[in-house]
Amino acid sequence: MTETLAAVEQAAISLLKRAVELDTSKRFTESLICYQEGIQLLLEALKATSDEGKKKRFRQRIEEYMNRAETLKKHIAAEKESGKYHEQIRIEENSKGWSYERLIGRFLDDQITGVEVEDPYIRNIHQMYNFLRMCELFVKSKSNVKSIKLTTGKDHDEDLQIKRFKEIEASLKDYNVTLDVNYSTSLHDREIRYRVSVSKYLLVEYSRWIICGFISL
Repeated sequence: MTETLAAVEQAAISLLKRAVELDTSKRFTESLICYQEGIQLLLEALKATSDEGKKKRFRQRIEEYMNRAETLKKHIAAEKESGKYHEQIRIEENSKGWSYERLIGRFLDDQITGVEVEDPYIRNIHQMYNFLRMCELFVKSKSNVKSIKLTTGKDHDEDLQIKRFKEIEASLKDYNVTLDVNYSTSLHDREIRYRVSVSKYLLVEYSRWIICGFISL
């Protein structure tokens, strides 16, 4: 029991330390997630210990981090509402752990009703699988995504490319989500636009840099 409590406490400390680092770097949405997960671990540690000194220390830390998390939550909500939210993340070469959920899933709240993806390289099998995983993230999130629009480049085996997109389209229909695929020869950058309203989108550009911000159309 003592070893388990120590492990939970150490995990909480690591998460909250990371939360502070991200907070300082103005990576607020990532920071908020780490604060919330760290606080949850501290609550578990609080329930598990009978040491009154530790209980007091845990409560103080929980209150401190909850206050900061609540402040961040309000700040992010206000920035989104005003269309001023902007965040930039650099992905170092050969770094690992950058899943779609970590990078773009955190923006998928219940205000999102549609997604537009521009990526010139959804062509071969592994690129198709990556796009499929992205679609799965859209569908399984707490968002209200009902349509996905993809603009990409044509593969040399165009028939096979179309066939694979048709398979993804059929799978999405099971979740009442439509897929519209268009082709372009002028694409260079990758970006995702989350539709918040008719004229308001959250723009996510992704390559080695992840740049997030709201735009009005």
